[in-house]
Amino acid sequence: MTSTTARSVSDAGLDEIFTPIYERIAAGAVARETDRRLAYEEVGWLREARFGALRVPVEYGGFGAGVRQLFRQLIELAAAESNLPQALRVHWAFVEDQLLAEEGPHRERWLRVVAEGTLVGNAITEPGVGAVDRYRTRLSPEGDGWLLNGVKYYSTGSLYADHILVAADRDGERVGLLVDANADGVRQHDDWDGFGQRLTASGTTEFIDVAVRDEQILGPGYGAAGPTYSTAYLQLVQLAVLAGIAQRAERDVREWVGQRTRGYTHSAADLPRHDPLVQQVIGRLSAAAFSARATVLAVAELLDDVLAAGAKDEKALVEVELSAARAQLAVIDTVLPATSELFEVGGASITSERLRLDRHWRNARTISVHNPAIQKARAIGDHLLNGADLPFAWSAGERNTAADRYTVAGSAGPAAR
Repeated sequence: MTSTTARSVSDAGLDEIFTPIYERIAAGAVARETDRRLAYEEVGWLREARFGALRVPVEYGGFGAGVRQLFRQLIELAAAESNLPQALRVHWAFVEDQLLAEEGPHRERWLRVVAEGTLVGNAITEPGVGAVDRYRTRLSPEGDGWLLNGVKYYSTGSLYADHILVAADRDGERVGLLVDANADGVRQHDDWDGFGQRLTASGTTEFIDVAVRDEQILGPGYGAAGPTYSTAYLQLVQLAVLAGIAQRAERDVREWVGQRTRGYTHSAADLPRHDPLVQQVIGRLSAAAFSARATVLAVAELLDDVLAAGAKDEKALVEVELSAARAQLAVIDTVLPATSELFEVGGASITSERLRLDRHWRNARTISVHNPAIQKARAIGDHLLNGADLPFAWSAGERNTAADRYTVAGSAGPAAR
């Protein structure tokens, strides 16, 4: 493995390390989709290569990659297996939180642990009422520590993770804490039933009298409202997934057309690859992949600047959030039509389950609705027309008509679906 002890690694250096792994992961994508086999082995390859340490500084054993470099790699991973960047989404936000934290033994400990290969999943969103009022998942005092009890859903990536980032209520205060994924009382279920992104391990997590020490509690105000880098960051991971889906869809369809000899008597050419109408579809797919990738990397560059400055400039935070929100609408509107139009290059044979080309649309459609674009479009319009605050944090759950009965607080934005 390339040494990272001297300085931050280059894009070429990262490609040298990770591209062969992406190729191995991509080789089994259709079989995993067909069998609905969670990608434990594939995550193991990434863990062994310390993929989760991309943003960890070299002095702590990481790669020292910039934000743009990270998202460049996430797009490539998504092209190999779109489930995996999403499964690791909260991991990246956790690492950024450590990078932005005050220097000290706690910060250094977690950065070194991540550098060794540790991955962090999440258990934030709750079913039903959710966190519109307050989290039903509770921390209760027990001796010198605490007990954690509750049920979470959309626990994306936690089945692949070593630690789980949990949002809970402690005496009316919202806190975040880290729980060992294998701790006594932690029960995880692969019961995510969406028609896309099936291998993200986004199901139910139960916490039954899980012992928690003070040092596992990250602090109060977890998910509090107000300008933050994390909403744009988490959203951009989802957009990197869409960019990767478009990239893989274009590649898959281009290879399929290139080998195809069967056509129609009224086609414009004997071979599909010579048909100008088929060529047009491939061209549009290529443009969709290019523009989605460029959009993601452009916002990543803005995040690079914001995080390098300590993520404290409110004006910069608003600007990067607005950029990520605009990017969400643009990328969704680009990738979704492309993953549907790709079927125009062939007849009924292109719908063969052996090809599983439908997974590109299903995966894109699924990840596109995690944070509804119609709500984001409205928020952008209200901000631009009326100066309304952008929704940096929100909750998912049942709304009570007696609005004054609860206090509205967030769930770290897109960490909640």
